[in-house]
Amino acid sequence: MTDAPTTPLPAQHPLADGRTAGSALVRALRGDRPETLPVWFMRQAGRSLPEYRDLRVGTAMLDACLDPAMASEITLQPVRRHGVDAGIFFSDIVVPIKLAGVDVEIVPGRGPVLGSPIRSAADVDALGTLEPDALAPITEAVGRTVAELGSTPLIGFAGAPFTLAAYLVEGGPSKDHIRARTLMHADPETWSRLLDWAADVSGAFLRAQVLAGASAAQLFDSWVGSLSRADYLRHVAPHSARALSHVADLGVPRIHFGVGSGEVLREMTTVGGDALAVDAVGVDWRIPLDEAVGRVGTGVTVQGNIDPAMLAAPWDVLESHVRDVVSRGGAARAHVVNLGHGVPPETDPTVLTRVVELVHSLGDGTAAA
Repeated sequence: MTDAPTTPLPAQHPLADGRTAGSALVRALRGDRPETLPVWFMRQAGRSLPEYRDLRVGTAMLDACLDPAMASEITLQPVRRHGVDAGIFFSDIVVPIKLAGVDVEIVPGRGPVLGSPIRSAADVDALGTLEPDALAPITEAVGRTVAELGSTPLIGFAGAPFTLAAYLVEGGPSKDHIRARTLMHADPETWSRLLDWAADVSGAFLRAQVLAGASAAQLFDSWVGSLSRADYLRHVAPHSARALSHVADLGVPRIHFGVGSGEVLREMTTVGGDALAVDAVGVDWRIPLDEAVGRVGTGVTVQGNIDPAMLAAPWDVLESHVRDVVSRGGAARAHVVNLGHGVPPETDPTVLTRVVELVHSLGDGTAAA
């Protein structure tokens, strides 16, 4: 899909100078079905790799994200090891809100924790602005990474407004996001202003990555599965559209992924509008890909959806599952093979490498059954 008018990418951008324009990933996202299926893994950069754990010793998570050399090296590690068809920028969804002045830290074993949750209109009014200069570590890290990746594309990513708002309101991880959903209904005006703020912060974060060299952009909605379809359409989709609009003029492929998103899968491709707003939709492990295609139509590429739990199964079980995923993905216009969520930290890295080799052996995927 395309948006008009478009803003030219910098001349040295990998899509502009041709380095990644013909890559399997970019072709698939734009609706072509390349001769060899592209494959990458969400959370491929991180805890499953011993080289990552060695590098991170003594460095807090957010400090690692904001160290350009370290973030770049971590992004590159799984590309070198597994031979995947894309790098995914190593960062965290709360990085942009931290850069905007929010007191947030990632507590080992728990996740993002805020010093002062956002619970009122006054709290929203007090939120800071994400200044362009604050994004310098991000653009430097992306630039370093792209210079090393060559013809392998880098995917930029950001957290969707609802997921960011859930953390902001809850003050940390939550199973049901009850405080966030209560604010949504009890004070919809404050909720809307909070999500607009989150959309602009995430959008600026995503745009900085693209302008620095990312060849695709993924909006990641971890907690969308806690919403009804009606609530998604009314209270969330317009803000996700606003976040995605920050890169619409740049013409890079856009991916929208959510966990537990089956009830709103179609709506995530249009973000509440009448036309497709993204090039690809990520599908978690709960829905077979051919069923997902039936829900979203053939105008959008599908990404997914190997069950992360299968990575610890015996190889014959995992191989059969991967072949089934690829076969079902043949119903789509194009398929980017991925997991239905992120790589579990206890995953044996050699299994991921073997999955990449298997996927690449299946050609374009249409004869995988």
